[in-house]
Order: sequence, then C-alpha cells, then structure tokens
Amino acid sequence: MTDAKVEKIYILTYSDRLQQQLDKNHKFTIPVNAETYTRSLKVDYDIRREPGSQKTEARFISTIPEELKLDFVLDGTNTIEGYGYPGMDVQAQVKLLLDTVYYMDGETHRPRFLKVFWGKQIAFPCVMSNLDLNYVLFNADGSPLRVKVSATFLNYRAREANEREQSKASPDLTHHRVFKQGDRLDLFSFKIYQEPKYMLQVARQNNLTSFKRVPVGKEIYFPPFDKSEVS
Repeated sequence: MTDAKVEKIYILTYSDRLQQQLDKNHKFTIPVNAETYTRSLKVDYDIRREPGSQKTEARFISTIPEELKLDFVLDGTNTIEGYGYPGMDVQAQVKLLLDTVYYMDGETHRPRFLKVFWGKQIAFPCVMSNLDLNYVLFNADGSPLRVKVSATFLNYRAREANEREQSKASPDLTHHRVFKQGDRLDLFSFKIYQEPKYMLQVARQNNLTSFKRVPVGKEIYFPPFDKSEVS
C-alpha cells in the first residue's frame, strides 16, 4: 500500500483583474501545509437606533467579502522531512512570499491578484489583506531560522465578473427552461421576475392553453416584460 500524495497549498498570481492571465514568474508554495486555516464570512447591517426608540431593526447593507486566514511556518533548519524549499534560508523564503503576495506589480501598480489552491478543498480568488511574520528561532549571529506566518486573504472578484453573474439571473433577459415532472409555471415566473403577475403573459407568449398543465419536456421561454404592464 502506497502513501497518499500530500497536496501542497500554493498561491498563483495573475496580471489582470479578471484573473485569467497567469503570471508564471511569481508563485509561492507553502512548504509545510498550514497548521490551521480559517474562513470568515460577515454581513454588514445598519444598527443605528431611531431617536426615542429603545430597540432598532438591523437593516441589511451588504455581504462583506469572505476572508481566508492561513497559519504556517517557514523553516531554515533543514530538519523537516518533505520541506518545500530545502536548502533555502528563511530570509530568501520570506522574500519569495513577499514578492508573490505583497510587493506591487510594476504594470498594475498594485499588489498582485492571487488565487490560493489546496487540493480540491480550496480555490480562492483573492488579494492579500494582512500578513504577520513572527520570527521565533535564530542562528547565533541573529539571522532567522524559523518564522511563523499568519496570512489573511480577502476574496476578490472583478466588477465585470460580478455583473456577468448577476445578469444571468436578471429579469431583463430572456430565460429558457425545459419543463420536468413537478415543475410549475407560477414558481418559475416568480423566481425569474420576482413577481407573480407575469405568469399569464408567459403562458400567452408560449401559446399555452393552460398554465397548470405544461407538457413535460416542453421548452418555455420567459421574455423581459415592461415593468409597468399588469396582467
């Protein structure tokens, strides 16, 4: 029986905001997999209290981009089996990490766009938002032998990518659905338009004699409607 392959965590860099153009000159592999990782998901609410009121309603503002925090070690003792950067001193490893996640790209004039990968568990498009380097072991001359790293990455998606995803569900576009057993026209209409009043118009547009008995396998299209129309 062979040992399972150990998947390393690695950080790739991209030269464009859409994270499609891989920068092959900058990559960092975490030499010993993270001791821990933490995902932080937050929602922003307005909790200002109305004058004269003892209680307040938490009003939703937005979801805050997810954070991924990795805690790992950079080591220069050459005593760790399977270490990712054998023979490389700690200062050189720190520079490689900073070149990847922190220093500015000369073309974009900002730190690089990143993706963090770990096997099938993590594929995280991001930018680095915080990096703590805790030097804990030293040579007699004071040069570092070990650094504990705590890196926080902020989920990043370009505005264009978000707009494309949102437009796929937009009621201002034509949508197509193939009816399956148990599907209902009223539920589809509500999901697409966020209002039930367009169901009869959808039925008319698709030449349906009854919105309650749509044949299984029939393709139905849901066109954009003028919001001022009333069925």
